[in-house]
Amino acid sequence: MGFKIEDIAAVKGGKRLPKGHELIDSKTQHPYIRARDIRNGKVNFNEPKYIDEDTFQRISRYIVSQGDVIITIVGANIGDVAYVNSIFHNANLTENAVKISADQNTVYSKYLFYYLNHKDMKQYFQLVASGAAQGKLGLYKIKKTPVDLPPLPTQQKIAKILSNYDDLIENNLKRIKLLEESARLTYEEWFLRFRVDGKRLEINPESGLPFGWENKSVTECDTFKQDKRKVKEFEGEKKYYATANISETEIIADGEIISWDSKPSRAQIKPNNNTVWFARMSNTYKVLCFNKKNINLQDNSVLSSGFAGFKAKNDLCLPFLYFTINSTFFHELKDLYATGATQVSLNNDSMSFIKIIEPSANLAEEFGSRTLPLIEEISILRSKNQLLKEARNILLPRLMTNVIDTDELDIAV
Repeated sequence: MGFKIEDIAAVKGGKRLPKGHELIDSKTQHPYIRARDIRNGKVNFNEPKYIDEDTFQRISRYIVSQGDVIITIVGANIGDVAYVNSIFHNANLTENAVKISADQNTVYSKYLFYYLNHKDMKQYFQLVASGAAQGKLGLYKIKKTPVDLPPLPTQQKIAKILSNYDDLIENNLKRIKLLEESARLTYEEWFLRFRVDGKRLEINPESGLPFGWENKSVTECDTFKQDKRKVKEFEGEKKYYATANISETEIIADGEIISWDSKPSRAQIKPNNNTVWFARMSNTYKVLCFNKKNINLQDNSVLSSGFAGFKAKNDLCLPFLYFTINSTFFHELKDLYATGATQVSLNNDSMSFIKIIEPSANLAEEFGSRTLPLIEEISILRSKNQLLKEARNILLPRLMTNVIDTDELDIAV
């Protein structure tokens, strides 16, 4: 049956901070959800912001509840949708987003989330947004948005099917985090604290570094080299990934399907094995690692020239390359040397100013022999997640349009 959102849910905007009040980094009981936190179907609190008790009391009416669906209404990410879980119950919401509170007697909130999170709906929201300088999705336009609703039990079945995919993806993400944390701690112990297997390395008094180590420009390392190749003419179709398609170390959005004839002017890089690519832009932390365990992604991908990359000397040098490029100190140096009038980013010339500590080749390879299995398992899990996302996105419209008859499926909800 056809409904409008206003028929099945309450729609309410968020609230800007009162004059003289600011967001804070220190954790309080009152998290504040910004538009940038709403992406990939959930609230991503990687860089959390909070408000103090006084600020909360002034805007306490503008909070979200578990089961609400929130959607961004301003800027480049208009139409990004997230489902509010228990962690963000009673969190405050930015004025650049709205919350949709479903009437549970009519619509299952998780079904509504999946319905609005489909890429066709995002395109719809961006189309109806108005504004000369910056588009804005008005509340009244959200309220008038059409929604197809099957019977409530069918909604619950559809949501359960899609949730199963998201649960698998989330479990894989947790495993990835544990694997990365294990390898990262080893990296920091070896290459920042100069301790290997609990024993501090002997320090050269002249350099202040372990013997055989050097302080080098990142473009002059022996264990990896800067990759300046440009993509050559290719046959068939590829997926073009811009920096906006990447979040930290994973692909979060489907790449644009391109052929050589339709190749964007900024599509310049085809990743090879044992390469690490990072976003050039200042204050943008996005890193992709390619190895033989995600070879399908490499073969079918073209990256925007908004990325810069390095190629490891061999398989065993890849972990050292990856954790160096993905480190806090590398990104801080990248931001320091980034230049540009309209867009501040790191170019090939300024890259040479970034200095890092390069260990002896045998130690870098020893680190690789211990951590490469972790890197490869992470790549396998990321590839699995990519396949799960693609399968879920294929299923979603078929379930919503009843191409797949859920009445024939035995699913507990």
